[in-house]
Amino acid sequence: MTDLVSMTKEELAAFLAAAGQPRFRAGQVFTWLHRGAEFSEMTNLPASLRDYLTEHCLPPYPTVARKQVSALDGTVKYLFRLHDGAHIESVFMRYHHGNTLCISSQVGCRMGCRFCASTIGGKVRDLTAGEMLGQVIAAERDVGERISGIVLMGIGEPLDNYENVLRFLRLLSDPDGVHIGYRHISLSTCGIVPRIRDLAQENLPITLSVSLHAATDEKRDAIMPINRRYPIAELLRACGDYFAATGRRISFEYTLIAGQNDTPQDAAALATLLRRAFDRPDLPKAAPIHVNLIRVNEVAGTGFRHGTKESAAAFARELEKRGVTATVRRRLGADIDAACGQLRKKYNEEADD
Repeated sequence: MTDLVSMTKEELAAFLAAAGQPRFRAGQVFTWLHRGAEFSEMTNLPASLRDYLTEHCLPPYPTVARKQVSALDGTVKYLFRLHDGAHIESVFMRYHHGNTLCISSQVGCRMGCRFCASTIGGKVRDLTAGEMLGQVIAAERDVGERISGIVLMGIGEPLDNYENVLRFLRLLSDPDGVHIGYRHISLSTCGIVPRIRDLAQENLPITLSVSLHAATDEKRDAIMPINRRYPIAELLRACGDYFAATGRRISFEYTLIAGQNDTPQDAAALATLLRRAFDRPDLPKAAPIHVNLIRVNEVAGTGFRHGTKESAAAFARELEKRGVTATVRRRLGADIDAACGQLRKKYNEEADD
């Protein structure tokens, strides 16, 4: 069965030509797919072609297995079922500047970050570009609103699925498709250094977010196994090189875990670490450094707890005092399982009972 949503217009043309169809059909099918149409709804195609696509191609979009809507802020959490029965999550969020969707890039995750529900059970498989794009299309169709921003921060490590993610980004930005520009896309990584260097050469003006979560290797080793392979100094060197090559500011994600990494001393160490890492002759003297602070989501079994709003604000002030801009991320969907991996984890546990 063929995955049409992962195809470029040129690839669609070749696929349809093999089925005896004229080249212009590729543009029609591409447009229909990116508008969220099922094969049977592509009304300007011959009925015989619609039947052919139904018979020979995968269902184009995931289906909604579960859906939670926050009564507080309208955030929507989706548990999507894929064609093979695997499940992933997406989160639709409304902001004053537009709607953003946080999507998954893998079924499960092998990075092993101890505070994250997504990695429980490990990685099952990579998502195709079409399965990533399908989350965007399915969510837009369900809420009936335009999505203008994408965050790759759901289940999975995007740079561990590098080629499919690049294909997804290019399909997503196609003017004849969903058409979300690169500058409205943020990609979050736990720090796969070689792929950060590869991404710097792609010339894509996306926002790169690096999950740091600690200011020392000792603390980062304890919560993020990736640090044993790519320690902080190597990671930050790659981040500096990325900024030098692209001119694009890197955001650092920092999850605040009570009693682990959320003291004023931790904030001071983090500010010193970042300022020194970007104090390089090939970078501007005031290289833009920004930290997004996130109070840890309390996942059953991890033992991690978040501190108070006041302690998070105090951490941000310590960073600002030392010349590092910081924001405490607003928690959307606090009354639902909006945190990454939690709804899938709950669903899988219920299925095992």
